[in-house]
Amino acid sequence: MHRIPVDEYVAIVANHLRDALAPRTETVALGKALGRVTVAQVLSPVDLPLFRNSQMDGFAVRARDVASPPVTLPIAGIIAAGAAEPTSLPAGAAMQIMTGAVIPEGSDAVVPVEDTTSTGATVTVLKSRAQGEFVREAGSDARIGDTLLPAGLTLAPRHLAVLAAAGIASVDVRALPRIAVVTTGAELIAPGVEPLLGQLFDANGVALAALVESSGAVVSALVRNDDDVVASLDLALREAAVDTDLILTSGGISMGEFEVVRELLEPLGATVGTIAMQPGGPQLLGAFHGIPVIGFPGNPVSTQISFEVLVAPLLRAAAGRAPAEKRHHTVETAIDSVPGKRQFLRGRITDGNAVSIVSGPGSHLVAGLAASDVLIDIPAETTRVEAGDTVETWTL
Repeated sequence: MHRIPVDEYVAIVANHLRDALAPRTETVALGKALGRVTVAQVLSPVDLPLFRNSQMDGFAVRARDVASPPVTLPIAGIIAAGAAEPTSLPAGAAMQIMTGAVIPEGSDAVVPVEDTTSTGATVTVLKSRAQGEFVREAGSDARIGDTLLPAGLTLAPRHLAVLAAAGIASVDVRALPRIAVVTTGAELIAPGVEPLLGQLFDANGVALAALVESSGAVVSALVRNDDDVVASLDLALREAAVDTDLILTSGGISMGEFEVVRELLEPLGATVGTIAMQPGGPQLLGAFHGIPVIGFPGNPVSTQISFEVLVAPLLRAAAGRAPAEKRHHTVETAIDSVPGKRQFLRGRITDGNAVSIVSGPGSHLVAGLAASDVLIDIPAETTRVEAGDTVETWTL
């Protein structure tokens, strides 16, 4: 049996999805922008702060008038924060001012209220202040045309705050790929349902939906086809194909009977091949009414690892996210590997920054995968790794 090398098949999948996952731009409101990725630098349309304002509750003064404290000045008025008419500070006077309020014309300093005593009509300043103290100058944070955010930035709360402060209500971001997930198998039931003999809980639907979202895409549809009839799957795929960029299926692509995904899609031009990977050897590549389809094997570990290897990097790139982390660690125990197959073993990083094997290679061992935090990548040409050797790991 010819097995396609993993890297070669990764390139085939990338080419198959090139148009479907081509980067797109959309404009979203700030309330929907958290975690999204900017497509261009964002320039400030205003000065920040917008106007000269007070950093403290206190009294706006001329610095020269309070150079030799204590100094008693008449209070010429009060300025609250908020929309206001421009005011001027009379010579030899002070004006009470609140934090964020507009500095009156003629004032060049603010004396904090704790450095004063007041009778209501006058204020005695107990400490001198230099020009500019406790005055926020317009544009001291950012000027019109300054770069507030660079392109390619994943938006965090602090980034949304500066956009809002500059009066920007929406931002251009990388559009999220829309992915439909279809799980197949007459034996599948929803978690929470009492199983009959021979029935299995559908872990793949939950897993693939979560993997899609964690890779920066959105789940456009989540469909369980619990029937081995081609007509039923056809209806399921028609539902999934609405407003989506890519359909992911699990199950139904092996060589046995009742392989419903193959039965439906191979006549439409889909191909099923075997790649030199364990788990996740059989894979389907096709299309349904113009929407590309990637078909994974049905065993839950095979499904999840197939996604991580073949699709996750493409979704992350389309969403503008950085690739998942790959590192190198030493293995705690020797590993024997199947000749000619690239193995993705489940592992956990230990306190000594080494990696240990968590479970066997079986494609059904979901508890072992859940207990792992990395995949251990063993090349196809490697048949044995000795304890203490260095291996590449993929962070889960």
